[in-house]
Amino acid sequence: MPDRPARSLPARSPAPRRRPPRGWTLALALAVPVEAAATLALPGVVAAAVDAVLAGHPATGAAIPVGTLLPLAAVLLMGAGAGALAAAAGPACTAEATVALRTRLLRHVLTLGPGTPGLTGGDLTARLVGSAADAGAALPSRLGTVTALLTSLGAVLGLGLLSPWLALAFFAGVLPGVVLIRLFLRTAGQVFTRYQEVQAELAERLTGALAGLRSIHAAGAEQREADRILAPLPELSAAGHALWTAQRRTVWQATLLVTVVELAVLGTAGWLVAAGTLPPGALAAAAGWAALGLGFFEQVEALVGIAHARAGRSRVDQVLALPAPGCGTHRLPDGPGEVSFCAAVVRDGSRVLLGPIDLTVPGGSTVALVGRSGAGKSLLTALAGRLREPDSGRVLIDGVPVAELSDPELRRAIGYAFERPVLVGATIGEALEGAGPPETRAARADGFLGRLPHWYDTPLGELRISGGELQRLGLARLLAQRPRVVVLDDATSSLDLATEHQVTLALTESTRGCTRLLVAHRAEAAARADLVAWLDGGRLRALAPHADLLAHPDYRAALAGSALGG
Repeated sequence: MPDRPARSLPARSPAPRRRPPRGWTLALALAVPVEAAATLALPGVVAAAVDAVLAGHPATGAAIPVGTLLPLAAVLLMGAGAGALAAAAGPACTAEATVALRTRLLRHVLTLGPGTPGLTGGDLTARLVGSAADAGAALPSRLGTVTALLTSLGAVLGLGLLSPWLALAFFAGVLPGVVLIRLFLRTAGQVFTRYQEVQAELAERLTGALAGLRSIHAAGAEQREADRILAPLPELSAAGHALWTAQRRTVWQATLLVTVVELAVLGTAGWLVAAGTLPPGALAAAAGWAALGLGFFEQVEALVGIAHARAGRSRVDQVLALPAPGCGTHRLPDGPGEVSFCAAVVRDGSRVLLGPIDLTVPGGSTVALVGRSGAGKSLLTALAGRLREPDSGRVLIDGVPVAELSDPELRRAIGYAFERPVLVGATIGEALEGAGPPETRAARADGFLGRLPHWYDTPLGELRISGGELQRLGLARLLAQRPRVVVLDDATSSLDLATEHQVTLALTESTRGCTRLLVAHRAEAAARADLVAWLDGGRLRALAPHADLLAHPDYRAALAGSALGG
């Protein structure tokens, strides 16, 4: 097929600018107190209106002065307007906070990089989707609860101004209510945390099953796998029932408490009105303020929201507290691309996965990593580009520790091609990150790219390619980077032998002069390398040419096992 005319690749879109805040937080912070103030003022205004009407004796035919009702109308309108604004601002504020928290969490996770201990895909998904949303509702829940508390205090003050006896009758039920709320918050917080942890475990099991769906179907293990995924459901149910039990107990206790206190306040107010100590309108004011004062103890839903938000924020903060690897500011000097691993060790808890490794890859040479599955080949290549941080030891490129290089300098210096590269972008052109016809030809990707209907403009969502074709796109992207150190981690494992031979020759020519570090599963690949680093159980067993190592039976067995086990 003749080459199509070269097209210029689309420029990478700049990062989207964050929208400025729309002021929902400010609107909520203003609307909620105004609504609370109007609600708190309403009983007093109603009492004044009642007393004014009764003083006018409307039964005699005297007209009710319009001025008597104006304060009542103003308070009602102010409360209704503020309530409508709070109803609109609350969800918007929650959405803004959730987006900001998810963005911060996602950026931090991407900064942490792969291989961070304790982070798994399912658990991170649960924290990003569920916990961040719960935490995003913290401000409306807390603002509502604090406002309810201040409203209750204002209502108690109003009762005290009417009569100290009314305040005393109200306070008789306050102390049990405070104890009730504290017990509920403590129980609900613990239950919500456990509930979200079990949700994360379910998500992790489901994520793993979806990744191996073909194997599950091939083995006929659908029911067994479903049972494994859903095994934590009883614990999830127990946590949910514990929360519902605590909520139900708190609701009926709060309802009983509210009833007793209201009866006490209204009985005291009625006795004072009958005795002539208070005017008739005070009975209406006492009833309103008593209800407002007790409103805080009826905020079970708001308290549930606070407990939910606290649990979600705690789980988000656990990830945000993980330290991200810092970037240096140094640049690399001119050099051949020598890579040195100096006493590098990687651990998983107390278990040593790799090392200590002392290995120098001469600049401009090709070193093949050979070993059985789990020997640490991919882990070693990850150290070179800081895709995994060593727990001890150092990694250097041309004498400069990689930890001291700026991130752009490190990405220019070392390039990776993986077994399953991920294409990022809207179209093929964006995903190739500058790879044009020369690079796609070298990677033997020009053939199938030329058959795509829109070529470089083909949307990634419409792309249907094999694993081998995906690997060739990853290789083309690597060649466009032109690094001084090339790392091939199973980058040709999905290619047939003939295509792999062609791609290998093209890569050798295109990366001439570069240092090449490759994970080798075939004897042919090891034979083409200048040196072979033989890894065994996470340790460097030998560094020598392939021909010299072939005399060792364990090496031959390791190469065969590598070819079979990866």
